[in-house]
Amino acid sequence: MHPRLLKTFLAVARTRNVTRAAQEVNLAQSSVSDQIQALEAELGASLFTRSRQGLDLTPAGGALKPYAEELLALADDARAAVDATRAGPAGGLSIGALETIASARLAGWLADFRAAHADIDIKLKIAGSGELLRRLGDGEIDVAFCFERPPELEDAGAPDQRLARRVVAVEPLALIAPPGDNRADVDLATLAEKHFVATETGCVYRAMVDKAFAGAGLGKPSLAAEAGSIDAIAGLVAAGAGFGLVPRLAVAAAIDRGEVAELAWPGPVRSADVVMTWRRRRVQPPALKALLTAIGKGFAPVTPAGARPRHAASLPS
Repeated sequence: MHPRLLKTFLAVARTRNVTRAAQEVNLAQSSVSDQIQALEAELGASLFTRSRQGLDLTPAGGALKPYAEELLALADDARAAVDATRAGPAGGLSIGALETIASARLAGWLADFRAAHADIDIKLKIAGSGELLRRLGDGEIDVAFCFERPPELEDAGAPDQRLARRVVAVEPLALIAPPGDNRADVDLATLAEKHFVATETGCVYRAMVDKAFAGAGLGKPSLAAEAGSIDAIAGLVAAGAGFGLVPRLAVAAAIDRGEVAELAWPGPVRSADVVMTWRRRRVQPPALKALLTAIGKGFAPVTPAGARPRHAASLPS
């Protein structure tokens, strides 16, 4: 079974649609269909059946899926083992991150890392948590940086044993209000009378607000708007649309400039962990190994061995 066929099979299994799978693997729809037919002919079994919801795995397809994932992971391990024996450039590194983490945490740190490892080509991809973890599982990125949903917010499912994780920072959350609303303390009952500008359902900050209100018996918060960008939330709050709960690192400058006011968040969870997640491998690619070594316990400055101290400001840890 050629890895190319297995990758296409997994794309169809995930999207349940030939058109979307073709977009993922950069092939024509006809090529995707041809590859699935070739794989079915090789195995002597049908892998998909059509339903109203799309393409469903047959029992044979369901049996193949975990093996296809493992075989592709083994192929990646084999390439990494060979790369590790070579002298010269360490190769490329594809990093995925939430927009907030990328701009406020990763940007400066990656500049230092790149200066210390000039032989590593870095690609930074911005997406939501769900998309990042999907790409990580599919091998499209090497490492992902996301906020972890605290266990208090939901029942944790079984962890994906293919993935390793490390907490690299703890970020406080800030309750922001329109400028001029400078009360130091406010309770949830008072906030229940206000409007909120929130991220979409599923985001860690939105989950914290919803859980805090539900736990206090206050129902759901009254929403003025939903926004996918922290900058958009800060702008709407500054314009008087309502309150917002966001990572403080993303709005610290707006708070300092007086564009929004900061109040104490009365909810039970007041910070979010920044978690670095990567796929477990028998042999880590040299570039990823360098990143894992450099990041240590958090976003500490990265300095080449023997280098003189730099005078640029580093990100706080």
